[in-house]
Amino acid sequence: MSTQTTETLDKKTIETVKATVPVLEKHGEAITTHFYQRLFEDHPELKNIFNQTHQRAGDQPRALANTVYAAAQYIDQLEVILPRVKQIAEKHRSLNVQPEHYPIVGEYLLKAIKEVLGDAATDDIITAWGNAYGVIADAFIGVEKGMYQQAEQQKGGWTGYRLFKVTDKVEESDEITSFYLEPKDGGELPVYKPGQYLTIKAEIPGESYDHLRQYSLSDAPGKPYYRISVKREHGPVGKPDGIVSSWLYDKVKAGDSIPVSAPAGDFHLDDHTHRPVVLISGGVGLTPMLSMWRYAQEKQPERKVHFIHAARNGSVHAFKKEIEEAQPGTAHLIYEMPSEEDTKQGLYAREGYITLEWLKTVAPDNAEFYFCGPEGFMRAVNHMLLEWAVPKERIHYEFFGPQGVL
Repeated sequence: MSTQTTETLDKKTIETVKATVPVLEKHGEAITTHFYQRLFEDHPELKNIFNQTHQRAGDQPRALANTVYAAAQYIDQLEVILPRVKQIAEKHRSLNVQPEHYPIVGEYLLKAIKEVLGDAATDDIITAWGNAYGVIADAFIGVEKGMYQQAEQQKGGWTGYRLFKVTDKVEESDEITSFYLEPKDGGELPVYKPGQYLTIKAEIPGESYDHLRQYSLSDAPGKPYYRISVKREHGPVGKPDGIVSSWLYDKVKAGDSIPVSAPAGDFHLDDHTHRPVVLISGGVGLTPMLSMWRYAQEKQPERKVHFIHAARNGSVHAFKKEIEEAQPGTAHLIYEMPSEEDTKQGLYAREGYITLEWLKTVAPDNAEFYFCGPEGFMRAVNHMLLEWAVPKERIHYEFFGPQGVL
């Protein structure tokens, strides 16, 4: 996507779309919620692609509303939102979204705008948004085409879903279990970038549609297997537990096969720089960090790496043994509520929470910072780094689920 993309939109279209920015800021989420409702009513087969848990929680409509708002705001300079386009395109490729899906989405998005805004959605506005959507959709299709080609043409690569055999299932903590996966066809594995994820297709008996979930690869690339480490998701009171995590824990066993798409994701360690790196994780957010950390140890042993992990206590802290084997001074554990056993073992460096004052004592300010975890945790870390005046280009993070805004 470049400035040339907008040359296909005339001045009137650009002005009309930009004029809808205040309306989208106010009604965007109502539009996208209505959009998904209508889309799934008429095309229930698309539930095989979209995460219905995120739909019910409102996360997906909110993420789409943010994207539509950004597209309207920067319709005359779409290169500004190119990073978001690439993030979404990576997710689309991992979910096997195809070009033929875009006209369907466009049709129902325009219907939702018209039905939610009523008379305020004039013919000029609908026409302008139709033209703008066509240009944006073409840009996504073009970016994703390149991603599909790269995924297929790399050594050991594939597109769509490939069956992987679960060769081992290892309990890492009270809440996290690792699954070791190897191709059922015995073929080669493509090398992935540390921090990327897999999409698994859960074909659960009794469910009317498939469930797709992304899980970070939790080991360094180059192994004869892929490893994902999954947290069992317990629902709040009165709500069901996570459908896919419960299935993986309770039903999937060693020897079973699972359809998997090729590794994807634009959140990964930059190994083209020798700048120090600080990895900060909360809870199961340690999985992509562990991949980055192990990779840096193996491939960039001269690079200074600090791994900071926050957990409730030792019982829910996965991969303790791997972290214990780290070089002294490189791993720092923070337990919110350490148990007596945790205190006796003396594993953790700090009780409570990460603070900026403490962070400055263990992390160099000239580092690249990567962080992942619950949204509130990431918001706090991002605020600390900005307060510390760390340049935005050296701050990297990933959401588990639809892309949010910190």
